[in-house]
Amino acid sequence: MRAVFGLVLIVGMALAGAAVYMIQGYIKQTELLLQQERDLNAAAGKLVEVYVFNRQLAYGEPLTPDDVQVIYWPEQALPETIFRDGAELFPENAKGPRYVRRATEAYEPVLATRVTEPGELANLTAKLKDGMRAFQINVGASGVEGFVQPDSFIDIYWTGAIAGVEGNATRLIESSMQIIAVDNAFTSGQTSDGTGASTVTVAASPEQVARLAQAQQTGRLTMSLVGEGAAEITENIVVDTNTMLGIEEEEVVVAPVAAPERVCTIRANKGGEVVETVIPCKD
Repeated sequence: MRAVFGLVLIVGMALAGAAVYMIQGYIKQTELLLQQERDLNAAAGKLVEVYVFNRQLAYGEPLTPDDVQVIYWPEQALPETIFRDGAELFPENAKGPRYVRRATEAYEPVLATRVTEPGELANLTAKLKDGMRAFQINVGASGVEGFVQPDSFIDIYWTGAIAGVEGNATRLIESSMQIIAVDNAFTSGQTSDGTGASTVTVAASPEQVARLAQAQQTGRLTMSLVGEGAAEITENIVVDTNTMLGIEEEEVVVAPVAAPERVCTIRANKGGEVVETVIPCKD
């Protein structure tokens, strides 16, 4: 009996020792994870609540409370104009909603530069980057008028007369220009699919504005729709009727005309009659 009791006591002590060992290991692992979390929080700094867009928003869309959500953001990396107060973002007794100035992505911070003041409509100049100008052009029939939308990209071709070229020629004058308005509509929601655009407004540099203005005065402009991510064309593209049809003009070789043979004469008066005699020519 004493032997059995001793055996049970030994087994119990062994199990207790194993349990203590496991508990110590668990405590050490927990302390290590807690320390790692403290180090991470120390590196990230204090987190504060800020507002972000919770979905993609297009230019000109009204901003509602359903379009934003609160997330935690490192206080040490806060953008200057970010919204942290819901009452500031959606003030009471506002004249109207805020509108999106530029297209946004989901979970992008809501900045004062991205939205208008309450009740203020988004305008065309908000879509222009620094140094760019808005320029409206008339476009001819090209088959894509019903598909172009604001924020699409187009190539612009000029067709007109070129000195030294028989008939008209067509030349690519601008590549991958951004459309910021179609027939005075600033957003895709304001345009109707299938309706041909008669004018488009593009974002252009002052030099491009000058080229487009000159092109409109001297010829006809057409456009082609550019796919997303397409590279800008830098090569010079000019096509006339002969190039289009593959006609190669033959060079006319003019044979040299031989100089007439030189004839030298001398005149003499003989009895009242003038006589002309051929003589050798002297150089």
